[in-house]
Amino acid sequence: MHPLKFKPILKERLWGGTKLKEVFGKPIESDITGESWELSTVPGDISVVANGSLEGKSLQELIDSNGEELLGKSVVERFGKEFPILIKFIDAKQDLSIQLHPNDALAKERHNSFGKTEMWYIMDADPKAELIVGFNKDVTKEEYAESVANDTLLDLLNYEQVKEGDTFFINTGKIHAIGAGVMLAEIQQTSDVTYRVFDFNRKDKDGNLRELHTDLALDAVDYEKKDDFKVSYSQEKNEVNTMVNCPYFKTNFIELTENLELDTVNRDSFTIFMCVGGEAKISTAEGEVAIKSGETALLPASTQKISLQSTGAKLLEVTI
Repeated sequence: MHPLKFKPILKERLWGGTKLKEVFGKPIESDITGESWELSTVPGDISVVANGSLEGKSLQELIDSNGEELLGKSVVERFGKEFPILIKFIDAKQDLSIQLHPNDALAKERHNSFGKTEMWYIMDADPKAELIVGFNKDVTKEEYAESVANDTLLDLLNYEQVKEGDTFFINTGKIHAIGAGVMLAEIQQTSDVTYRVFDFNRKDKDGNLRELHTDLALDAVDYEKKDDFKVSYSQEKNEVNTMVNCPYFKTNFIELTENLELDTVNRDSFTIFMCVGGEAKISTAEGEVAIKSGETALLPASTQKISLQSTGAKLLEVTI
């Protein structure tokens, strides 16, 4: 199975903009496109191959017919015929809603879904752009509920100014929001379960307030102030630099100034490359694919050697 690229699944969002087209060349016409789903088997939003002999096949079709070859035996044993992560690029022209995600147990009980642990890599940020991540102090459930009822929740939240290269790991239960002027790469568990708790009293295109999930969130929130979200990682050039290693995904940072060979013969997992800067050619025994900033490639678990060819790319390498 050759290296795969997929057609982006583009999502209009109330807070979206035009950078996904202007910066990455995504085929959008809307002025409020907020997300490009790069790899997905979420029902209704299943990625379709855009290159090579498998063009037109869906990711789900490939998993159903070649599960172990594509995903890896251990991944199939753990997740079955479901792609376990969802890969996105996000453009926030306006602030996203304040939200959080339930853990696996709660998501399974309530929604028959996985929870949603995620990470963000900042690709571009306007001056003074920021994220909301967690609380600025420990709060009680009662304090939190009162702040939501009184529209004072923003006073309890922690704000982080960001720049290109900053990376954040968002545990389930952690309250968070992407701020206006931020464009980022997102890696997350396959889940679309989000509890929205505050939306700045905005109205959608039909003049309606968006639904809030106030009651559902109460038992899902982590009320402790924790400084566990900013990821510190080395950035040695032409090396594989570990960023995040959690039960749901492993992400490495690779900056290339010359070609790099990777031996993956013992890797019992697919490999994803998200290009977050520059451009690169990825070659295997089965074929090659070119990616540029804002593009993604999926390599099957059966791949034994990977050649990365570039003199200026920044890549996120994602495995299970």
